Amino acid sequence: MNYIKRGDNPQPGGCVFCAIAAAEHSHDAENLILYRGETCFVVMNLYPYNTAHLMVLPYQHTSDMPGLCATVAQELFSLTQRCVRILGEAYAPHGYNIGMNLGSIAGAGIAEHLHMHIVPRWSGDTNFMPIIGGTKLIPEDLDGTYQHLLPAFR
Repeated sequence: MNYIKRGDNPQPGGCVFCAIAAAEHSHDAENLILYRGETCFVVMNLYPYNTAHLMVLPYQHTSDMPGLCATVAQELFSLTQRCVRILGEAYAPHGYNIGMNLGSIAGAGIAEHLHMHIVPRWSGDTNFMPIIGGTKLIPEDLDGTYQHLLPAFR
């Protein structure tokens, strides 16, 4: 229930990604930020498709993928690689879905601030619940996943 209620408190105006990036570092756990780089940061998805669903985002508020400067683009990809390595060591997934939804028509929930999704996948991680029960089961809560991954990002 805490998870559901937390999602009911949208940021007042502006971009939620910019708001959490601008928050004091002392709020990183509350905002699910695992790592802050020079131009990009790593955050857990508040509405994960699977356990340990991470996102890498530039601090820059932009939806212009081709317009990213080389430094930001390089760190975005470098942190994506780091996330895959860390998730591999921490959770041993059988595969990953990695990518961006650019634009709302492509499925981006927050289209104005591009973000890379890293979703670990396991054989058998899908079941009948989303179809029959209309719900997705995540075997580990967000706080547990955060505590599990944080040491690897430090």
